[in-house]
Amino acid sequence: MNGGARQVASLIAGLARLGVDNVLLCPRGSAIARSVAAAEIVELPLHGDLDLAQTGRLARALRDLAPDLLHVHSRRGADLYGGISARRAGLPAVLTRRVESAELALWARRKLRSYARVIAISSAVHAELTERFGLDPAAVTLVPSAVDTEVYRPCTERGRLMQLFELPPDSIVLGNVAQLIPRKGHGTLLRAFARLAAADPRIYLICFGRGPLAAALERQVAGLGLAGRVRLAGFRDDLAELLPELDVLVHPAEREGLGVAVLEALAAGVPVVGARAGGVPDVIEDGLTGLLAAPGDDAAFAAAIARVLADAGLREMLIVQGRCKVVADFSIARMARGNLDVYREIIGGHGTDG
Repeated sequence: MNGGARQVASLIAGLARLGVDNVLLCPRGSAIARSVAAAEIVELPLHGDLDLAQTGRLARALRDLAPDLLHVHSRRGADLYGGISARRAGLPAVLTRRVESAELALWARRKLRSYARVIAISSAVHAELTERFGLDPAAVTLVPSAVDTEVYRPCTERGRLMQLFELPPDSIVLGNVAQLIPRKGHGTLLRAFARLAAADPRIYLICFGRGPLAAALERQVAGLGLAGRVRLAGFRDDLAELLPELDVLVHPAEREGLGVAVLEALAAGVPVVGARAGGVPDVIEDGLTGLLAAPGDDAAFAAAIARVLADAGLREMLIVQGRCKVVADFSIARMARGNLDVYREIIGGHGTDG
């Protein structure tokens, strides 16, 4: 259940509250099939970009289910085959685009032309679709991602995180929540942390997430002399309980659609230092709802983190303004209404009661 999958689950819950009946088509055995309650679940063999036969399987499932519309979320083949399958089944299709990518513009345009509308989760993704890929702006709608601010909320007690990771009671704990993949900027994070750790033995870093870079990052930690000060914690399903206990969340991603982890941290009352990249500036107004640093600039990240830790007044303002921003602009209810508005435009208001 990475950030994108959690967004799908949240959208389904929000749409259900608006009176929309949902059917989730997902790969067999996937985590999301066990995590969504407000939908009928249909598990199919879906094996990514090279699974050419999934077009037929999806089209048959859509004919049997006869929905009003197909909304595609994954890029693992579904964005390529989903629109084609919907067309074969005689249905309109919508695609949510969650990340900036390195795709060739010609290929992206050919792939996306099967969709009646493309939903961008941030201004950066919207700009890529319209400016780099050349999509008609009328065919692209901005509907930001969301976070459940009742699940992710500040806490007044601290101790579980310290106990779980066996940290001293006076520890200063930085956190990162991201897949361990190149674009998430973990190398920058570790170099920035090394600067801070050299000056203050109380500072620790916990990285939540898993991915193919785990072994390489372990080697980098050892090479920087940070063994014992950095924990690669892997995937955890209790982040809503652990995030509020962090002192700062650091998000140095070099490419990012929006940054669900940033939303979750701000909702949990944690100040954020993020990269000025992708959709992150949609959430973080530098100096008001968080601090921004240039992607890849470990010195700038170290300086921004040190500033948050040293200035109690700034820290309190970031906590208050950050949560207010998320509550106002990134709620599940707002995301669900935005998507439902798109559906209604495409199908002419038929087939929904919400």
